[in-house]
Parts: sequence; structure tokens; C-alpha cells
Amino acid sequence: MVNQERLITNFIKMIKVDSLSGQEEAFRDLLQSEFALLGLAAQEDDAGKILKGGSGNLLVKIPGTVARPALLFAAHMDTVIPGTNIEVIRDQNEVIRSAGDTILGSDDKAGVAAIFEALQVILENGLDHPPLELLFTVSEEQGLLGIKNFDFSKLAAEYGYVLDSGGAPGTIVIQSPCQNEIEYRVQGKSAHAGINPEDGINAIQIMARALAKMPCGRIDDETTCNFGIIKGGLARNIVPESCRVKGEARSLKRTKLDELTIALLDIFKTEVLKNGGNPEVETVLLYPETALQPDEEVVRLAVRAADKIGIKSELLSTGGGSDASIINGHNIRCANLGIGMNAVHTTDEFIRIEDLVNDARLVLSIIEEAARS
Repeated sequence: MVNQERLITNFIKMIKVDSLSGQEEAFRDLLQSEFALLGLAAQEDDAGKILKGGSGNLLVKIPGTVARPALLFAAHMDTVIPGTNIEVIRDQNEVIRSAGDTILGSDDKAGVAAIFEALQVILENGLDHPPLELLFTVSEEQGLLGIKNFDFSKLAAEYGYVLDSGGAPGTIVIQSPCQNEIEYRVQGKSAHAGINPEDGINAIQIMARALAKMPCGRIDDETTCNFGIIKGGLARNIVPESCRVKGEARSLKRTKLDELTIALLDIFKTEVLKNGGNPEVETVLLYPETALQPDEEVVRLAVRAADKIGIKSELLSTGGGSDASIINGHNIRCANLGIGMNAVHTTDEFIRIEDLVNDARLVLSIIEEAARS
């Protein structure tokens, strides 16, 4: 019952509305107007004000026609750079991509479009459905900031789905990591690099020596860490008095994350002090781990729904976080669903029309199955 051409038209319309992280207001306006045409209100929260962005999160609540538990679907509104003035191409191989100088934005507008199409099918056909809660978040790409500033007391759902994973429709992410953001800072002493360098303490060199002793990359099959940003110094002829590195550590197991973080900090502090610098470290838990069991209803429902429409389901673990990480942390059992987006965050990003249609078909099938369960 999914209307393929309508879905494609709406998806392309969404793609053409710029919505970089923190600048989602035009896309918010589009969604509010589209839901209004269906007689529904998309309520905006205060996340935009808190984050000093252009829009807050949007929540749409639809009363159920059957007495079943409420069901949550979520996707994020923001996109990464380069993501403005996107030119959409639908090629002869039934693939949708950008012209090649920007991202496409299927991450995550394919998820938004699929949820919207499934809702349209339900309403126009008068299909039974449980109470539905549709959540569209902002600044997901900046560290899940929108969902972190959402008031979960507004939700009644005890389980739900985020449409924001790689993999074909039918992919169900049941395990994802917890992550620490770690900022390492070295304080040294400035001096003229040519006249009296011996009076300085080179913070960049000390940072380099510390990083060389610290683990980086793949630690084991469940754990990784990385150093991603380094800043320091004022000029080439000044001994740098400070240096800062932003990194991360993540693991599917909280105990492993804690152990790795302690090891990183201990090595860093020891090496910095040994080389004459002053170490400072700041650690922030960005999101908790997710561990769903295959026999949980949120997983079984998605598997049954996929089977019903002839889509092969696959339960996977991932090394990335998503809004589902925060939702699970608020005691709503939530699986992240694969939506067929490919080469995301690059100018080669694309999505197959078949996958886009199956995204909507799967959302619809989950809702129908939930109404019957």
C-alpha cells in the first residue's frame, strides 16, 4: 500500500530543504506544515533554545484505534556538511544520490520520509494502529544533543524504533556501545623559540610523547579509542605553552570502557608529569550502552513485521551510537533499524529506491503487527 512515487517526491522535497545541525528551522517548518495537512500538530520543545539552535525537537502524538501499548518511532532532522543547496539526482539504476558536491541527506531524511509515508497510508486507509509517538530530533550529528535535551515524561511508549542505521531494511541493531569523550590538556611554558627555548616547556612535544605511549584504535572486538582533534601553539617561533587533544573511548561493555579510560588517563598523566608538563583531563559520558535481547518484544515485533512483508531480518551489533542509545537510557526499549543509506557523510552518499520503499513498508508492517499483537 506504500505509494512509491509519493514517498520519493516527499523524500526529495525534504532533501532540498537545508537542515545542518543547529539550523533545522526550515525543515521544522516543512514538517509542521505537512503534518498539519494531515490534521496533526507537530509540537516543538525547548531544545533549540537550550542549544542556541534554530529549532527544537518535534513530537507528534496520534491516538490509537486499538487498546495496545504506545509505539515510538524516531529519526533526526539534522544533516552534516557539505549539506546546503543539495541537487538531487534519480538515476536510471533507481538510485537517488546528490550531484556529487554535497551529501545527499538520506541520513536521516530517509527515516523521516519513511515514517511519514507509513503514517499517510494508515490514515488514508483507516488502518488500526496503537497510539503512535513520532519524534524528530535536532543536532543528532553533534553528539545526540537534541535527544539529550528532550523531556521523556512526554512519552508513554515503553518500546520503539529509531530509523538511523546503515544496512538494508531488516537490519535490527540490538547492541551498541557506551562512549566517553576525553579531552587531554597539557600546560607548559612559553618562550622565544630562537633566543631562549631552554626557558620554555613545549606542550606539543610533551603531548606527543604522552600520546605515543597511549593505546589507540582497535583494543578488542568490543572496544576502541581514538585521538581526533589536536590544537596548540600560537606561532612557529614561540615555544607552545599549551596543547589540547580531543579523543574518545567506546565499548559494548561499561566495565571495559571504564578500564580503558582509567588506563588512558593514568598513562597520560604519568608521561606529562615525567616530561615537565602539567596534565589536565576532562571526561564526559556521551551515551550509555544498549543491549537488547533477541527474545524481547521490541526485537521480536520487528522480526515478525519484516517476515510478514518478505524482508530478511538480521540482528546486529554496531560500534556507533544513535538516538536509540539515549532512548534506551530512559528505560524505553528501542532498536535502531537499518534504512539502506550508503556512503553517509560523504559526497558519494546514495540510497536505492527499493530500500527507501522497504523502509516505509517495514514501519507500516511494525505498526500493523503491533495493532494485532
